[in-house]
Amino acid sequence: MTAAPVSGTEPARAPDARASLAWREMVTPYEAPSLTRSIWQVASTLVPLAIMLYVMYRSLAYPYWATLLLAVPTAGLTVRTFTIMHDCAHGSLFQQRWANDLVGWFTGVLALTPYVQWRRDHVLHHASSGDLNRRGHGDVWTLTVREYEALPRLGKFRYRLFRHPIVLFGLGPLHMALGQRWRSRSTATGEKELASVRETDLALIALFLGFSALIGPLAVVAIYVPVFMMAGAAGIWLFYVQHQFEDTYWAEHEEWDYVTASIRGSSYYKLPAVLNWFTCNIGLHHVHHLSPRIPNYRLHACHNANERLQEATTIGILESRKSVGLTLWDEDTHRMVGWNALRRRRATA
Repeated sequence: MTAAPVSGTEPARAPDARASLAWREMVTPYEAPSLTRSIWQVASTLVPLAIMLYVMYRSLAYPYWATLLLAVPTAGLTVRTFTIMHDCAHGSLFQQRWANDLVGWFTGVLALTPYVQWRRDHVLHHASSGDLNRRGHGDVWTLTVREYEALPRLGKFRYRLFRHPIVLFGLGPLHMALGQRWRSRSTATGEKELASVRETDLALIALFLGFSALIGPLAVVAIYVPVFMMAGAAGIWLFYVQHQFEDTYWAEHEEWDYVTASIRGSSYYKLPAVLNWFTCNIGLHHVHHLSPRIPNYRLHACHNANERLQEATTIGILESRKSVGLTLWDEDTHRMVGWNALRRRRATA
């Protein structure tokens, strides 16, 4: 889900020359992709995904709960498919632009995502993450305490409703599926991006009609809808945890810094090895934000080799549950706080 409308579209302030040189020295050795590893990563994702979708189809002859159980690993493969598209959007999976664009477009269709449009949104997210004056591109709608308190009652209700876990993670995938089917012109959407949306929609229509002719439309819906809903919820959760934690980084544009926003404003979501595989190591989000050109299979090496990167906030699976209760940025304490903290603040005032 995206945030409220952008307030300010001026370019991001670049770090000073010495800081820029220091972080470039940290990440440059890890930015070159390996053709063999990249091809294997694509093959080891799309082939199992096709097999699991076929197995789900065959399982429709049995009670539907069996199909739903199979949807869990299939959703994991769909998350991995989306993350491969994500790497292609950054130009990090292959050295050739055309290879990134080809694989990115195809994996984007499988994830119901217009590749070129999403790429533009995501580039703006990287350029403005943690900037209070440039919210609204690929981030979760986040208000400061003062902004929330200044809202009328209806505005407060809307914000609280949006931040409810059922809405964020339950209805969020529907927003992703439907909201990306059409776009209007904006800072993030030009003619090239609009063409991407139309191409993706036509490809999805063709796939739906083609598979409906083979197995029937109800079977297509019964297979793909639970997969997409699970994958979408998991994807939103990953993105949420990677930026919505207590000690995250937000700053006014004049004080905002790219390197600080990358390391302090993105968490290291420490996952078990199997989940790292399904998510293409996206839990190392601080490294990725510092240099989006690093292929996902080199993120761990870069993190382990640089002490500065190990200063990032590390969050485990159990600890990450606390992030759901963090809903507002407190300008006074420079922390994310929840509704209980807001009530205590009101009582003190």
